[in-house]
Amino acid sequence: MADNTPKESVAPFATRVDPTKAGLSEEQMSFIRKVEVEQWKKKAQKLRARNVVTGLAIGALVAGIYGYTFYSVSQERIMDEIDNEAKRTRMQGPKTGAN
Repeated sequence: MADNTPKESVAPFATRVDPTKAGLSEEQMSFIRKVEVEQWKKKAQKLRARNVVTGLAIGALVAGIYGYTFYSVSQERIMDEIDNEAKRTRMQGPKTGAN
């Protein structure tokens, strides 16, 4: 994350602290870890919700394509039409020994 805090800030709070150089106590380090964990949990919940929505959207799209494919294939009568046309051609053609 980018640190937008000016270096010469006079504010007693909201300044970035490097925990390795600041010489913080164990209690302060523990508090920092707790705050970081809570921030990660909050971000993870948002990300999880987005992932669920995205997964449902992709799943719905796949199911729609799958369903449409079955629907369109079930209505195709191409092979039936080709077979009927071949039968008519054989019936109307000349009668030879090869037929």
